[in-house]
Amino acid sequence: MAEAYVKQLDDLKVFKHPIVTRISQLQAFYPAEPYHQDYATLHPYQPYVSYNDLPKVEKLKQLMPEVYRQKPVLVGAATANN
Repeated sequence: MAEAYVKQLDDLKVFKHPIVTRISQLQAFYPAEPYHQDYATLHPYQPYVSYNDLPKVEKLKQLMPEVYRQKPVLVGAATANN
């Protein structure tokens, strides 16, 4: 899907030069430190979150109401149950 999207952007000449980002399989995943988990949910009034993240969440609610959850599943809560 990512490769098809890059090709679409290149074909449309969205950028002056072709996209050169390498797309590859994920080799490893490292979870963030505990204080970073669920940061936007736990700090909604932090300036970065309110300026950058909350507008995206509002857009998601409009575009995909069938998958939007009013109450998020927190990573910290999910890992505490395992």
